[in-house]
Amino acid sequence: MVRAGITVDRLVRAAAEMADEDGLDQVTLSALARHFGVKDASLYSHVRNLRDLRVRLALLASGEMNEAIGAAVAGRSGKDALVAFADAYRDYALAHPGRYAATQQRVELEEVSDTAVFVRAVELTYGMLRGYGLEEPDLTDAGRLLRSSFHGYVHIELSGGFAHSRPVAASWARSLDALHSLLENWGKTS
Repeated sequence: MVRAGITVDRLVRAAAEMADEDGLDQVTLSALARHFGVKDASLYSHVRNLRDLRVRLALLASGEMNEAIGAAVAGRSGKDALVAFADAYRDYALAHPGRYAATQQRVELEEVSDTAVFVRAVELTYGMLRGYGLEEPDLTDAGRLLRSSFHGYVHIELSGGFAHSRPVAASWARSLDALHSLLENWGKTS
């Protein structure tokens, strides 16, 4: 019997809110059971375990992030697309730090084989990079560079690691200028 109106969707959305407010590490089945006013065992009819919940949270957050990035890059190419992509990425991470953290966990293919959310993330990245004339294996290499650059910047920003008086947004813009220049010249130098 379903208790307290709990559904998988409500459970995952509550976990997402909890992650953003308290941090991903604070999202536990016990904490969610308390949130819904039920016993822990009541949640096992909706999710298999904490790992299942966190994978579902990663899928939710990745889908939201994909929507934001897709809307931002629509109709853009080159530097405009890069900046729109990067800004949407950063804005999502800063607005939803717990959900963003969920997107960074390792997910096995068999855990998400029935969803296309991670394929969509690759499509968005490759689509933007094709505007620079890149093809494989450069698409993969450049995609990894961008992901690590964006994630590193956002991770340091979220942890308060940029203590210098220069505005963080100004440094972000300069970083995107440098990435754009690099992408424009990708493969032209050895």
